[in-house]
Amino acid sequence: MPPTLDPASDDGARALRRLETELIAWMTTVNPDGQPQASPIWFVWDGDEILLYSWTRAPRNGNIADRPLIAFNLEGGIDGEDVVSAEGEARIPPDEPPASANATFLAKYKRLFDSYGWTPEWYAERYSVPIRIKPTRWRLG
Repeated sequence: MPPTLDPASDDGARALRRLETELIAWMTTVNPDGQPQASPIWFVWDGDEILLYSWTRAPRNGNIADRPLIAFNLEGGIDGEDVVSAEGEARIPPDEPPASANATFLAKYKRLFDSYGWTPEWYAERYSVPIRIKPTRWRLG
């Protein structure tokens, strides 16, 4: 279970393609009582870390501040044949630009923004907490 993805391997190349194109992933944090909480997220992969913008009042923000270890998963395929899963450490960076200033994020989710009638500013106001995930271990298959 490697800490990085090898673009020269079939599994690594497939995982990298999916990280660039998949719109929805799942992130699991742990609440103060020890209960795992899985949430669907929008995200971008920058080649090293996963970046998402969290709803301002989401419980996951406090979970990450107090317990930064997380799990990240893409859908596994109909028969579980397409696994892309990571364990990692999340943080809330204080100097991350908002979603409305992230051209990569805006381009990836343009279709959804348009279909919901959302502006980048509307989204950035409500999803104002940037979260960066540094994967420490990948599971692929």
